[in-house]
Amino acid sequence: MRDRIVLVTGGTAGVGLATARELAARGADVTLVGSNAQRGEGAVRTIRADVPDAAVAFERADLSLMSEVRRVARNFVERRDRLDVLVNNAGAIFSKRRETAEGLEATFALNHLGVFLLTNLLLERLRAAEAGRIIVTASAAHHPARLDFDDLQLVRGYSARTAYGRSKLANVMFANALARRLEGGAVTANSLHPGLVASGFGSNNGPLFRWAVRLFFLLGGAVGVEAGARTGIRLACDPGLAGVSGKYFDDCRPADPSPASMVLADQERLWCESEKLLGSAAAGPGR
Repeated sequence: MRDRIVLVTGGTAGVGLATARELAARGADVTLVGSNAQRGEGAVRTIRADVPDAAVAFERADLSLMSEVRRVARNFVERRDRLDVLVNNAGAIFSKRRETAEGLEATFALNHLGVFLLTNLLLERLRAAEAGRIIVTASAAHHPARLDFDDLQLVRGYSARTAYGRSKLANVMFANALARRLEGGAVTANSLHPGLVASGFGSNNGPLFRWAVRLFFLLGGAVGVEAGARTGIRLACDPGLAGVSGKYFDDCRPADPSPASMVLADQERLWCESEKLLGSAAAGPGR
């Protein structure tokens, strides 16, 4: 990874920070994106303490806001002539339905639409790399999920579990649809399940919900963040995965995603609905 340029969203804590630290240790030039400036600056200090010569920087942005996603992409394009690896790791669960200042349901906005928009806006920089890699952090929570195209933002019958599972299903579907669009080029796109990881996941909610999440992790035998980062690190680094695209990985190996995620018509409909929600700036490559 020497001198490879890497962008990691959600890179200031948990799996994202563990991923960024390891990639920096392997010589990558890493930019972290996160919503909390204090945490971001702390993450940079942590990485530099472990890797004194690390090339690491931080940019603050709330990626549930599409205006912020566009700003991050614009700043990156102005500063860099290529992007070797994009790690779409930012994500969250919300115990109660909330809308962003832009009128989007927060789970769908952060976990899917922000990923969709940022990736599309950075595609030309990924194409400028020798072999750009796009990594989307999904979850095994996508398996029981089904999209309701008449209510993608869960206006009716919201539950945190449903919203999160659907957003992770959208991650897998997006990665596969993108890989299909990238066929014939050097850029790859894959999604992954990091495992059940004991991190700060769910900490943006109230104490009762946080307690329930911690109990779920405890009873489920959650692993540490370093273990949770291994699959993403392999996707970013392994030369044996050059050209591998449109796959879903679990525990560092290709795995079977849900049958629902593999319906091509639904992948295409999700792409079109995402474009409608975001506008022409997210149009991205042709089919």
